[in-house]
Formats: sequence, C-alpha cells, structure tokens
Amino acid sequence: MADVSDENLELVREQFGANAEAYGTSAVHARGASLGLLVDRLGLDPSWAVLDIATGGGSVALACAPHVASVVASDATPQMLDVVQRRAEEEGVDNLSTEIADAHDLPYADGRWDTVTCRIAPHHFHDPAKFVAEVARTLRPGGVFGLVDNVVPDDSNVATFANEWERKRDPSHARCLSVNEWLTLLSVNGFTIEHRELLAKEMGFTWWCDNMSVPADVREQLLAELAAADEDVRAFLRPKFGEYEDQSIDPDTTVFYLTEVVLVARKSG
Repeated sequence: MADVSDENLELVREQFGANAEAYGTSAVHARGASLGLLVDRLGLDPSWAVLDIATGGGSVALACAPHVASVVASDATPQMLDVVQRRAEEEGVDNLSTEIADAHDLPYADGRWDTVTCRIAPHHFHDPAKFVAEVARTLRPGGVFGLVDNVVPDDSNVATFANEWERKRDPSHARCLSVNEWLTLLSVNGFTIEHRELLAKEMGFTWWCDNMSVPADVREQLLAELAAADEDVRAFLRPKFGEYEDQSIDPDTTVFYLTEVVLVARKSG
C-alpha cells in the first residue's frame, strides 16, 4: 500500500499539473495583497540567495528576484515550473532558476539559503512539522523565513468544516492550520517572529471552483453546504450570496472570505 505522503504528492501533482496555467495567472496568487506585504517584510539584501518552496506560478520568486543575487523557484509539479520559467523569460528575469523539490525533503545542504519563502501552499503539505524543520535546516543562522497561508480558527467545528469543504473542491488539500499551530511549529524550530499579520481574502465562488476545474455536481454540493453552514462557520467565511430573480442562489455573484496569515520569522543564531 502506498504511503499517505506519496498519495498526497501524486494528488498535488495531478491537481496542479492539470491547472498550472490557471494558477500562473490567478489574481489571488499573482497579485494578492499578501504578495507585496511578504516581499516588503523580508528585508531582502542584494547578496542573498532565496529559495521559494511550492512556488506555483512563481509569483513570490519573481517578486524577490530584483532584490537579491539569485532565486530558486522549487515545486513538486513540473508543469508549474514550466509556467514559472516562461514567465521569467517573458519578464527578462535572469537570476531565477527552477528545480523539482518536495517541501518535506528539500534536496539542499544545511544552511544553504539566506531566505526561504512559501506562500499559499502549506495547506497541501501532509506534514507541516517536517516542512518547517526542513526550512530551519536549510536556512543559515540568522536567515529569514517568509510564510503565507490560509488559516482556520482554533475552533474545531469551524476548522473541520473549512478543511473538509476545501478538500471537496481540491482533493490535494491536506489541512489549513491555525495561527497558533504555526507559531508553535516556528518556535520549536528556533524561529523568532518578526512580523505577523492577518489578511481577509475575498473569493468569488465560481472563480474558486474554476481554478480547480470542479465538476458541476460538486459545485452544487459546495454551494449548498455553504448556504446551510452553521452560524459560527458563516461568521468565519462571511458568505455573501448573489440571487437570481427567483431568489435562488447565483454562484457567479456569490463570494466568501478566507483568512491569510503573513509570518516573517528569523532563525536563531
């Protein structure tokens, strides 16, 4: 029987390989508010070498490139790296390279990087603790880690709904953590938090489904579950339902809100 980590990695490659172009041009990923905020807070230096983990469409790597000596955009999905390489060529970025890498088992020496980043990806990782340990291992003492991801409350009912609902849209979704869980993982791996901020992220329901090529019957189920969700879940996701003239829900004008955390942490030493 395949290990769950192998199964998860294959799901990630399947989902994102099939939807690589959509993620390369996604407004949330390519131009979301957390992108500029993260890059601004990293304190990048022209001499630094940067690793971007699970780079997706390469937005963080491309945004860092003008400020540093070199950037490696890594991802487990080859099709994603094809998108990044094309974007780098189109934008004239010549200090960026791409490499296949698993976030749980980085193929780099201890202390290799000055900065490591990972944005809107760790909810796909089957073992966040191993991921953070690998970041700590490959960062030099005093190096900077920039993390952005969707988070859920500590409330188990809301967290369970949000994660199960997301997994129906995207089977490669593992789990969104709470802010407190991330802070604990960073602390035990020797990081000190230098910046922490929460951002609300508006999601159009139809766009959210389109990005993962969700079938029509699953879309109907997801919309119905959101409409019928408990009060505490609705308070977290804050859905706004568009309506047709017959007062049925219009998915094209329905929106909800995810919560992102932006964390910048420095490795001890």
